[in-house]
Amino acid sequence: MSVTAKELSATEKDASGTSTAKQLRKDKDVRIGSVSYPFWFGGSASCFAACFTHPLDLVKVRLQTQAHHGPKRNMMQMFVHVVADDGVMGLYRGLSASLLRQLTYSMTRFGVYEELKEHFTTPTAAPSFPVLVAMACASGVLGGIAGNPADVLNVRMQHDASLPRAERRNYKNAIDGIIRMTREEGFRSIWRGVGANSIRASLMTASQLASYDGLKRALLAHTSLDDNLTTHFTASFLAGFVATTVCSPVDVIKTRVMSSTHKHGIAKMLAEIYRVEGFAWMFKGWVPSFIRVGPHTILTFLFLEEHKKIYRKWRGLE
Repeated sequence: MSVTAKELSATEKDASGTSTAKQLRKDKDVRIGSVSYPFWFGGSASCFAACFTHPLDLVKVRLQTQAHHGPKRNMMQMFVHVVADDGVMGLYRGLSASLLRQLTYSMTRFGVYEELKEHFTTPTAAPSFPVLVAMACASGVLGGIAGNPADVLNVRMQHDASLPRAERRNYKNAIDGIIRMTREEGFRSIWRGVGANSIRASLMTASQLASYDGLKRALLAHTSLDDNLTTHFTASFLAGFVATTVCSPVDVIKTRVMSSTHKHGIAKMLAEIYRVEGFAWMFKGWVPSFIRVGPHTILTFLFLEEHKKIYRKWRGLE
């Protein structure tokens, strides 16, 4: 995206575009001219974030898949249970699958979204928020499909230790897991839950990426904040809250489908969940989800902005 001083000045004189002009003037990417960032930046930033938030993701999966009958553990009790059974390193069970997921799912959705956003941005105007949401939804669907095998593996590896020893799969790592799943259960096993996962990825990308961009624009246009760490932190924190709430029901469904060894349809599974748990199932694990999605969203966007900053310095544009 490239904006000249003359074009920006003309935009600022237009009363109807005052907020847009202010946001454009304060945006670092606009001030330095046209910059095309590498496609993989989103995946790399997400990998860094996952290294910090993986224990929270593991506890979320354990809470969502614990049996309805028997003792119920809350988030802190589940943390203690995992550490007592498997040690501190048990909190990082399945990390290789999590990183593989970020390198497929996150790289695709971030990369496609940024490419679409750049394509639909003009020198004097950025895409409207509804357009950002539409682009994010499309990017999320593609990301959900690309990352589904790693997502299935990620859920299984995190859930594995909670199963009876005779039922554990004991995958050594992500590659071993993909190979064994394909060999033992067939190629279709790595696409288990791809429908629910794509819907969830679409909602997550729209509520995370589009809301981050929208909130960042609003902060730049209507506050005294500049394009800096404070703005990035505030926008990403609010985006994490939105994403957790919007995605919670689909996230529970996705986790149940992927961890299940039965081949029931989603409709039948939902009917059974509602019969046993009522509407409370929709937000089961919301707190650990937010505690995980919030920091992950914040860290992902902070790492992404740092990726961009380092890239601009390397290119002599900062």
